[in-house]
Amino acid sequence: MLRTIKPKNARSKRALDAREPKEVEDARTAIFVRGTHTGEVVSAAMKELMALKKPYAISFSKKNTIRPFEDASSFEFWAQKNDASMFMVGQSTKKRPNGLVIARMFDSKVLDMCELGVDKFVSMSEFKTPKSTPGHKPMIHFASELFDTHPRYVQLKSLLMDFFNAETVNSICLPGLEHVISVTVGPSPPQQAPSIALAGTQQEDPKNLPKVHLRTYTIKLLPSGTRVPRVELTEMGPSLDLSLRRCQEADPELWKAAMKRPKLKKQDIEKGLGKKKKNMEVDEMGDLRGRVHIAKQDLNKLQTRKMKGLKGRAGEEDVDMEGGESEDEDEGDESPRRKKRREE
Repeated sequence: MLRTIKPKNARSKRALDAREPKEVEDARTAIFVRGTHTGEVVSAAMKELMALKKPYAISFSKKNTIRPFEDASSFEFWAQKNDASMFMVGQSTKKRPNGLVIARMFDSKVLDMCELGVDKFVSMSEFKTPKSTPGHKPMIHFASELFDTHPRYVQLKSLLMDFFNAETVNSICLPGLEHVISVTVGPSPPQQAPSIALAGTQQEDPKNLPKVHLRTYTIKLLPSGTRVPRVELTEMGPSLDLSLRRCQEADPELWKAAMKRPKLKKQDIEKGLGKKKKNMEVDEMGDLRGRVHIAKQDLNKLQTRKMKGLKGRAGEEDVDMEGGESEDEDEGDESPRRKKRREE
């Protein structure tokens, strides 16, 4: 384990504060690790997946003797040293050929893992199409109801979202959307009925689960005559057909701690970062504005200032606001001189 480092100057203190938990987390850094035996398919797949993840990707050039589902101490050491929260391990064995393991960390501890088998891989170089600019935030599309119902696919969706997701943005610039990652689920294997294959139990045989197809497309925005442009997709690669293998679910206590949100400070709530308070809002200039509700007023009982310029002349009848004659109560408010003229 790494020893606790105490900051010696302001620069090291800022670096340690950047690693502290935040309400809005930074982009997750992924470490790509090669096992003792990796074939050409796994090495090429990891290289191109790292190209999609850049610049938040770290590659280990040397091979490592690692067994993620048996001993995860190496993950904890690397995560704490490199401030990384995602791992992708490529390893090929006789029992499990062309395997990719996606692991997610929390507080330098393994939260959950999922192993995928690469059944088919098509490189970017085989697609003679334009490529997206490295470092752009991708769009991710999941096309299957299993990603919301089946526990294995729900876990895979969560892992892929955290793996490919970049910085959290408040607004989207359309020219900045250059590529989309599409994840779909194929049909169930023919040797098993769909109702049994999608049972969702932990003891379910992974061979009975449908395969996952990962495709990457570039986006081209064309004029459509309206504000919404017409979108055309062109496949740029890589293209992977994946099969689900082993998985490790998150510990309930660790998952509860990972999903817990810290209490916000008073100044953060006033700036509009916390829960929205009733009748309070922050305008575009960052000023806090409130709305006060009062009871309905009876304007007939409202005492107004009496001005001589609003009174009628001699010989004219007083007219109220609605155009009718004034009430008798107003006669008592007349001056003696005006009252005498009216009597004459």
